[in-house]
Amino acid sequence: MSSKEKPTLGGQRIKTRKRNIAAPLDPAAFADAVVQIYLDNAGDLELIAKSIESSDLNFSRYGDTFFEVVFTGGRTQPGTTKPDEGERHPYSILDCEAKREQILPSVIYIQKILRRRPFLIKNLENVMRRFLQSLEFFEDNERIKLAIFTALAFSQKLSGLPPETVFQPLLKDNLVGKGLVLTFITDFFKEYLIDNSLDDLISILKRGKMEDNLLDFFPSGKRSAEAFSEHFTKAGMASLVEYNDKKIFEVKVKEMKSALTTQISEEADLSEVTETVKQHVKDAKLPEIEVVRILWDVLMDAVQWSGKNQQQNVNLALRQVKTWAKLLNTFCTSGKLELELLYKVQVQCYEDTKLMKLFPEIVRSLYDQDVLAEDTILHWFRKGTNPKGRQSFVKALEPFVKWLEEAEEEE
Repeated sequence: MSSKEKPTLGGQRIKTRKRNIAAPLDPAAFADAVVQIYLDNAGDLELIAKSIESSDLNFSRYGDTFFEVVFTGGRTQPGTTKPDEGERHPYSILDCEAKREQILPSVIYIQKILRRRPFLIKNLENVMRRFLQSLEFFEDNERIKLAIFTALAFSQKLSGLPPETVFQPLLKDNLVGKGLVLTFITDFFKEYLIDNSLDDLISILKRGKMEDNLLDFFPSGKRSAEAFSEHFTKAGMASLVEYNDKKIFEVKVKEMKSALTTQISEEADLSEVTETVKQHVKDAKLPEIEVVRILWDVLMDAVQWSGKNQQQNVNLALRQVKTWAKLLNTFCTSGKLELELLYKVQVQCYEDTKLMKLFPEIVRSLYDQDVLAEDTILHWFRKGTNPKGRQSFVKALEPFVKWLEEAEEEE
């Protein structure tokens, strides 16, 4: 090789490194293309769905833009609900009438799109979340349409749409304070309940973590059971009012049980426990029968039961009855309430294996402590109506009843 020749690498090819050059984002062109599909097919959603299916549009990149076109007829300005520049079509969800028969075809159409492109569910969530957080910028009629669409989306079980996408964005203080959320959610409930049961609605609320927080939809100054009842009764949803009343009642019973269990476990003074019961009864407006049931549950829940020693369990149960007999006496003020207590003891002894053989001893102890009258026990023995374990409990109580009857004859 002469000194003037340049050295070469024989037999080798030098490769240049390729760069991944991303195509620039162009949502405007994408939106215009989708709008044109709507216009070319004159709003016929069947034909539009077929055209979209056969198109080569980049839905994975412009999914949000696609749903903006579906809902509003064109592109919206970033982060807002305001129309952006570009082509628009008159066949959107917000352009149709606020009637379910007009909006349902759009729900079915979106369902078809999602079945072919399931990844778009996230884009639908994004757009719905943005619109719901911006309810104040829509007209009243448009908010009704969004509520109807949302209800129909859940009725049709729109692929993978999670309830929290709907409920959580609504809880913005300014929207709630203006009453917009309550109006929206009322329209949503009414529409959903046309085709679905209250249990179905409650299931959605549970999944959306709103089942126990329905008052959060109300402005802060109206968050009361009375306001809830008045509002939804006027809206024709008495079953929802009944359900909410039941939930409130269950919460108050739970709070009462918790407070009393703590006091009884700590062997608080009888007067203190009695006052706690009276206060909860007043606050929750608890019926007398429910109070008797709660007291028995609490007394038994506070016992530290033995896992194996049956005789010890007998002693614990009888000690508890004797210790708190005066508490039971304070609230068992009639034969009807005494009978309810006896039924409660019967059911618990039937359902709890460690207590099953204690029924006659507990009844005898309640009699000895003047909680149950003789007439109440004889009525239960002769005419009791609760079937749970009745046959075996009647037989177990026979010796005691015979003693009562003989004592009655002697008198």
